[in-house]
Amino acid sequence: MKVGFLGLGKLGLPCALAMDMKGHDVMGYDINPKVLQREQIPYREAGPNGEPSIEPILKASRLRFAKNSCELVMHSEIIFVAIQTPHEERYEGVTRLPGERKDFIYRWLIAGLRELSKQIAELGEDRIVVVISTVLPGTIRKHILPAINGHVKICYNPFFIAMGTTMRDFIQPELVLLGASDENAAKCVEEFYATTVHAPIYRTSIENAEAIKVAYNTFISMKIAFANTWMELCHKIPGTDVDELTNALALATNRIISPMYLRGGMGDGGGCHPRDNIALSWLARELDLSYDLFEGLMIARERQTEWLAELMESYDPRGEARMLKVILGKSFKPETNITVGSPALLLKNLLIERGHEVVMYDPYVDVGAPTPSYSPSIFLIGTKHPEFVDFDFPEGSVVIDPWRYIPQRPGIEVVSVGRIPLQSHSSTATVQSIFRHDH
Repeated sequence: MKVGFLGLGKLGLPCALAMDMKGHDVMGYDINPKVLQREQIPYREAGPNGEPSIEPILKASRLRFAKNSCELVMHSEIIFVAIQTPHEERYEGVTRLPGERKDFIYRWLIAGLRELSKQIAELGEDRIVVVISTVLPGTIRKHILPAINGHVKICYNPFFIAMGTTMRDFIQPELVLLGASDENAAKCVEEFYATTVHAPIYRTSIENAEAIKVAYNTFISMKIAFANTWMELCHKIPGTDVDELTNALALATNRIISPMYLRGGMGDGGGCHPRDNIALSWLARELDLSYDLFEGLMIARERQTEWLAELMESYDPRGEARMLKVILGKSFKPETNITVGSPALLLKNLLIERGHEVVMYDPYVDVGAPTPSYSPSIFLIGTKHPEFVDFDFPEGSVVIDPWRYIPQRPGIEVVSVGRIPLQSHSSTATVQSIFRHDH
């Protein structure tokens, strides 16, 4: 098909390239002229087969760039819209949860669809427009439909992807979610996907599709918060091991669904999970829900991160000056340089709030900078980068590992969070009996 892509950011460009790889004639347009080129991208994005970067795929692609939205409309039978719907920075999950809540910011999405609708009307032909941006349920009816005309056959088709592996996740989805009210438009989108992916298409109303997208993201937040609760609990009961626990739960696929995201570690991050929970917390207040589960998940995430800050504090020598706090990793997930919503940044801000000197290092973010050397410090692995397995920790340091993948080594104390042997008595923080009050 002749496919158009409006918006070539971290979501749009990899997906446009994936469609090109599947043989479609793809043209893209973005109001940012810097992205309308094949030379390089500023963020780290892996290829669909594990390639370290999509830049070679971009350079070899047949992807064309439109001069304007009019040219895009002229080219396309179907137009995917991947315009950002951001939150304010304070709602990204790298600082404490604000008392005030807000919906996403839709003005760029509305403006882009209004201009697209105008160009389609001037052409005098119908076009299928597929919105893939994340929105709260009810948004398209409230904000988008009033901004478009009858020539626009709107569908809502959000992707279940993770930044850093966008192409792979698009090509190999669990399902294709399609919200539509126009039968012909829906059939055309289904025909497109029949040539692009091998996955079931879940067709529903636009409002249901809006709800399913954010429900999917926040379900992941719930699993991570649950696993991290058990990680903390296991860290306080000698002889328990959070990985043994979650490995067992992961086998219960009839009732617990899947082992994905069911591992103790840092809180959830990225451009979806913290912000989606906060936006849904706003909606919960707007609808006067009986209980705001979404706020509860964000409070759990924040307090679990604060507990890691307290754990780092507990290793300061008693009666002496505080040791330097070093967080290894800035990005929200391994082997990428994307830091939006990073729980490691939240940890840094909480430590600074508590009066600590904090430094961070990330080999994927601080590209070109020499690997720093440190005096004996208290380290915490904020991102599970493979490079940290062989990191040169100075003798006398403490390394707190929420992922439990740093090997023990002489001269340093490696604390595998959530896995405390019965015989371990190295710190009052790492061995805590549940019988605290002379039971």
